[in-house]
Amino acid sequence: MPETYQKPALTFNDQLALMRERGLVINNSAYALSQLSAISYYRLSAYWHPFRVRDGRGNISSEFIEGTRFEDVVALYEFDRELRLLVMAAIERIEVHLRTLITYHIGHTYGAFGHADPGNFHTGFRHEEWLAKLEKEAQRSNDAFITHYKNKYTEFPTLPIWMTTEIMTLGSLSLCYRGLNHKDKKVISDQLGIHHKRLGDWLHTLTYIRNVCAHHSRLWNRELSIRPEKSKAPEWNPPITPRNDRVFYILLMLKFLLKTINNTHSWTRQCNELIVPIALNARWCAAMGMPDNWKQHPVWGDQFDKQDEAP
Repeated sequence: MPETYQKPALTFNDQLALMRERGLVINNSAYALSQLSAISYYRLSAYWHPFRVRDGRGNISSEFIEGTRFEDVVALYEFDRELRLLVMAAIERIEVHLRTLITYHIGHTYGAFGHADPGNFHTGFRHEEWLAKLEKEAQRSNDAFITHYKNKYTEFPTLPIWMTTEIMTLGSLSLCYRGLNHKDKKVISDQLGIHHKRLGDWLHTLTYIRNVCAHHSRLWNRELSIRPEKSKAPEWNPPITPRNDRVFYILLMLKFLLKTINNTHSWTRQCNELIVPIALNARWCAAMGMPDNWKQHPVWGDQFDKQDEAP
């Protein structure tokens, strides 16, 4: 039966006292107060959750595991922040590359306004709704190139495809790709070395992941609400099989897609430098969905990195 929420707002000092009362080791009160005022108690609470005492049945108490330090909680928070930044950097590169592929194919196959013709998309695609949202975005835009086009050409708010893709969100871009006919999807997906259905599935998941990162939400131990279908390709399966409901599978997806634009070596190195210290803890590995010998996974391994190194 739901109950009335009655927890009061606490001052930063009261928050500090409560954490101490529950067993969190705080050696530097001034540092802890500065972090609470910058990050917030509630946001940090998601990162001290793994440090709380559990009984044999998995029930979690409000008490901290003995010896847990405030710095341990902040370190986990900072790890997650750096992980989100790396994921966002990879998604950005993939998104820009995909915009280019879609723009080039539609522009050269169907013309500057090929995306505005519902006949160039499959019959189940809600083209009118999708295009209306893009035109509304164009009308709201204050970008100089949009303003110039609006003042000079009669087609506004319908933009040519090379302008349209510049104002698309990743979600709109994903919808555009999934709305294309199979033959057009295949031309685009072939350039990424992936089956056209798999690419559509991955883009749907990456749109969700981008939104998680953009809202600064916890990523490292998140159980994915929108997860990719498990790949049947040999390199994704035994003896090193990653879970598809955790972030490591996302990292593998990003690595796979980045290799087609020759941009994986430094990104993978940065990921390894960030993950390796955390991966020493078996619980943290499980939280990220990382199998044993994760660094030897064929998608993550050196055979992909070698082609990224400068000659």
